[in-house]
Order: sequence, then C-alpha cells, then structure tokens
Amino acid sequence: FENRSKQVMTQLMEQSLNASLYYENDDYRRVVSLVPTSAHTGEGIPDLLLLLVQLTQQMMVERLMFSEELEATVIEVKKIEGIGTTIDIVLVNGIITDNDTIVVAGMNGPIVTPIRALLTPQPLKEMRVKGEYVHHKQLKAAMGVKIAATNLEEAIAGTQLFCLREGDDVEELKDTVMEDYEEVMGNVSVTGQGVCVQASTLGSLEALMEFLRESKIPVASVQLGPVHKKDVMRASIMLEHRKEYATILAFDVKITKDALDMAEEVGVKIFSAEIIYHLFDKFTAYLEEIKEQRKAEAASLAVFPSILRIIPENVFMKKNPLVFGVDVIEGILKIGTPIVVPDKMVPDPDDPNKEIMLELGKVVSIQKDHKELETVKAGNAVAVKIQGNQSQSYVQYGRHFDHNNTLYSKLSRESINGLKENFKDDLEKADWMTVIKLKAVFNIV
Repeated sequence: FENRSKQVMTQLMEQSLNASLYYENDDYRRVVSLVPTSAHTGEGIPDLLLLLVQLTQQMMVERLMFSEELEATVIEVKKIEGIGTTIDIVLVNGIITDNDTIVVAGMNGPIVTPIRALLTPQPLKEMRVKGEYVHHKQLKAAMGVKIAATNLEEAIAGTQLFCLREGDDVEELKDTVMEDYEEVMGNVSVTGQGVCVQASTLGSLEALMEFLRESKIPVASVQLGPVHKKDVMRASIMLEHRKEYATILAFDVKITKDALDMAEEVGVKIFSAEIIYHLFDKFTAYLEEIKEQRKAEAASLAVFPSILRIIPENVFMKKNPLVFGVDVIEGILKIGTPIVVPDKMVPDPDDPNKEIMLELGKVVSIQKDHKELETVKAGNAVAVKIQGNQSQSYVQYGRHFDHNNTLYSKLSRESINGLKENFKDDLEKADWMTVIKLKAVFNIV
C-alpha cells in the first residue's frame, strides 16, 4: 500500500501537484488529498464522501446557504409494492410538504399531480434498500426524498421538479419543467436509418447520444425507461433496410422478458450495459461480425481489380490448368479472381455469332517463395495457377495468348457494387483508380 501510494504521489508531482493521503494532509488548499478506495469492496467510499462534506462545509459556507426557493431533481422512477409508482428526488433547496402539488416532466408532456406521501428510509438505511419507510408531513433541504403520487409512470429521471404554490402560473411551470427534456431531444440528431437508443435518465441519454455522434453511429429513435415489446417492434423495421441497425442500445435500463423473447424471435439484437464504453464495444464487435459475414457472402461476387504481366521465363504449364509467374502491375490479386485477355477476342460459346474476350479461368492458387497466399498487392511477382472450366479448357499459352498480352481481372457492374458495399475499406485510392481504368476496358457504365 505504501509503495503504491508513493507511486501515485510521484506521478502527481510530475504534473506539478503536491499530494498527500487525506489523513496526513495539513493544508487542503495547497496539497491534493488522496483517498484510497477499492473498486471490489467499496472500502474508502465513505471516507471520500466524508472528506467532500467536510471540505464544502469548511470552504464553501457562503455558497451552501439554505434558500427558501424550491430546487429539486428527479433521480429515479420506480414502482414500489404496496405504494405504487414513486419518484426519488434530491431536495437541494426549499421545503416540500405532503399537501403540495408537484409538476414534473413526462414522456408525453408535463405531469401535474398532488403528493400522496413523503417518504424517507429508516435512519441509517439507504433509499434503495427495501424496508419500511418513514412518512413525513414536511421535509427541508438538503436530502433525498421518495414521493408517492398518481400518474408518475411516465415521469422522466434527470429533470427538475417544481411545486405548485399559491400565485404560481401552472402553465408557466409546465413549460419550464419540459425545457430540459425538449432541449436534449431537440439536440438529438435522429436519421431515417440507425439504431434505437434507450437510457434510464435524461442526462445518461444526452451523454450516450453525444458518444454515438462522435462515433458516427446513426440513431433512428430514442426512448427513456425500460425496454418493452413495442421498442423491439420499432427496432425490427431496420431488418428490411440494414440488418446491423436492427439493434437496441440499452444504457442502464431494465429489459422485460417479453422484449427479450420477441427480440430473439424477430432477430433484433439488444445490447445492455451500465457503462457507455462497454455498450460501444459490444455494438462495434457486432458490426465487425456482420461485416465479415457480408464479406464471406459477397466473396464470390466481388472481384478485386488487378492488371498482370506474364513473366516469360517462368511459364510452368501451358495447358489447363495454366501455371506461370506474373508481375502484379496494378490493383490486388486474390484467390478466385477470373482472368481475361482483353486484346484477344474469341467466339462466344453460347452464341457463335458474337465475340467475347478470351477467358483463361479463375485463380485457384498464388505462391511466393513456396508459400501459399490469399492476396497479393501491386509491385509483387508471384506464381499463379489458373483453372479453366470446361468451355475454357482449350486455351493454351503460346497458341491463344503469350507474354505480350496483358491479363486483367474480369469486372462487371455487379462485382464493382459488391466491392463498394462490402470491401470499400480494403481498397486504397490507387486500387479504385484501377477500377476506373478497368471500367473503360469492359465498357461498364
């Protein structure tokens, strides 16, 4: 422990910060206090909270003065057995009574409802721990309070709470309470296609949306609260457009069993996490998986551009299968690439009245230094084995073509589209220039 403490202090000193363990610190204004904590046991958290309280009370007395004006924030919305739907709030300033009428933001508009009960946990108990609650007539800031009232099912966590007092304009309070929600929702860039996002609070939704925007992940819809069947139905629309976007990113929210069952049935993916980065990692891993699947499916269709020159000294087999050395002049040569000779025209086997470019077959093997390769880029000399089908088996080196003829990979409009959709990142700018050159060779529009 002492070694680790000294290491941390040294690292802080390297940043021009004096530091000391909080119980050894005699000058809080000039020396940073270190509070040892454990992420596994939670040990040290009470010390950290105590230090924060002590420092604020000692150094921020004027800014911590009590104000009569009510200031409260909704932290959580939950259903309690025997009580109904409640909201947990932090009462920062002011006084609240059990006769007050509260105004809170809701998913479908502001909620105005009378308080049924003001509750706090038993002394020395935490709000989240189940147990008997203490009923109060009146509570004064600052503290955490559980409020029981009607119509709180759609209340939004992370927004302000107001009390409707004598002389207050209810419509003005309604507009004010919805400002936070409308501001965040107004900043949400929702596109026609994208993932569905669900978060527990307005603040967490705002943080997640900002993170997705920076990560360039499009968003189709946003919701607050648990994931239900209706949310899965909404996400399933993307199955018709982009399978990878038929996804719900659930940040710190519950997922109902009905929603999980339906998601599995219709093919919607639900990713859940309590940390934004974990959620992002899960989704990006899924995108990579989908990308690899599409590449595998499109491998036979997508043809990579390549231009080859035969090395005359390295012709090993002149009949089908053809085996000879080539220089890859431009593009990328891959296993499975169909090879043609554009400047040699032969009768079309399907229509003798037409002529087509001489087709040699497909590349079935690439070797360099006696090692098998799947792919080779421009600037390399390799040995290739080209296997022709039954209609191409007559082709012979020296009779139908020779080293004076340049070989090209056979592109089509479908193969180019396959490259754009699934292998765009695999081709560099020079490779795309080769595609443009081959489009002219094969008269592709």
